[in-house]
Amino acid sequence: MKRAGTADLPLHYGHVPLWLAERMGKLGLAITEEIISNKGKNNFLQRMSDPFWFQSLGAVMGMDWHSSGITTSVLGALKRNINIHAKEFGIYICGGKGKLSKNTPNEIIKFSESNGLNASNLVKCSKLSAKVDNTAIQDGFQLYQHNFIVSDEGNWTVIQQGMSDKSATARRYHWHSSTLKSFTEEPHTFIYGQNCGEILNLTDKDANPLKKSILNLTCEQPAKMIKEIKKLVMPNHHEVRSKDVNLKRLGATLWLAQENNISNFEDLLLLQGLGPRTLQSLALVSEIIYGNPSRFKDPARFSFANGGKDGHPFPVPVNVYDETIKTLRSAIDKSKIGNSDKMQAFQSLSKISQRLEKDFIPNENLEELIKTERDNSWKYGGRTVFGKEKAPTSTQLNLF
Repeated sequence: MKRAGTADLPLHYGHVPLWLAERMGKLGLAITEEIISNKGKNNFLQRMSDPFWFQSLGAVMGMDWHSSGITTSVLGALKRNINIHAKEFGIYICGGKGKLSKNTPNEIIKFSESNGLNASNLVKCSKLSAKVDNTAIQDGFQLYQHNFIVSDEGNWTVIQQGMSDKSATARRYHWHSSTLKSFTEEPHTFIYGQNCGEILNLTDKDANPLKKSILNLTCEQPAKMIKEIKKLVMPNHHEVRSKDVNLKRLGATLWLAQENNISNFEDLLLLQGLGPRTLQSLALVSEIIYGNPSRFKDPARFSFANGGKDGHPFPVPVNVYDETIKTLRSAIDKSKIGNSDKMQAFQSLSKISQRLEKDFIPNENLEELIKTERDNSWKYGGRTVFGKEKAPTSTQLNLF
């Protein structure tokens, strides 16, 4: 078993407004349902253990693309909407932030008893993962959130987050049971966070001599510091910049999403009439579900699906968000009764945009694209935590 990785994120305070939280839950549920239906529950657990994919998921759901708030809000939205389908999906999310994390053992026991799992072992795994990240790794981050995601087959993923007042950042830790061999020797799949200097990492295999010395009541310094397998470090700047995005991939997606281009591809004809802005959102959501791991190295790109609650890169286009959920939900429901044509068209969005990348040449006009999105935001019901976007005045309209 191995920790999948870590992620460092700027600390963001505040709350997720109800209008966004409800939509995050609906979109997150649809994405989860399609992943489990298409790839299986273990694939979902594996994706959740990948910090790049998890960050991309948060961005496509309308959260700030780089902030620490993604962890709490995404897991909260998924827990509220997935757990009521636990019997159908075979997946259950335990724990949460602050006091909610303390109820993790009880939630694990309840789910285990309903599915014939070894509750005591799973509770032990949950507690050990938290103990390792809070004690065995002394990196200056104090855990305040712990989520244990378990399947009815006993496989699990842990996502937990710690805070550092000194650096004003949060660090997210990911674990995955399928690759875990030891809790005390390199257990993580990933730690997501910014390098803040040397730390004490007793899970590093090179720290074995130190651990033996500690057991012998001898004090020694560890020979080597942590070597993080996959590191995702998000910048402090809030706006989306060109260096944060793979422009070739984003450009190909945006070009394909234009309604007049859909007609060029026979397997996308069922998506005609949705409008380019909704197709843009659907194309990025499609990639979240069907894309391979190598395509999530630039989580900021997925914020171009549904914007961000603080207005970066642009306000959340509520009308587009709703149409995206409606279209995806309809495709999923129809596929359950044997009509999979629309779901196949939805899946083709990501595949075709990947093929287009080979010949697509970006024109480096990201700032112009963002400005256009912001100028048109009011047309799509644009909204942020600061309020609804307003239509320009008549004087401004004359300039169009």
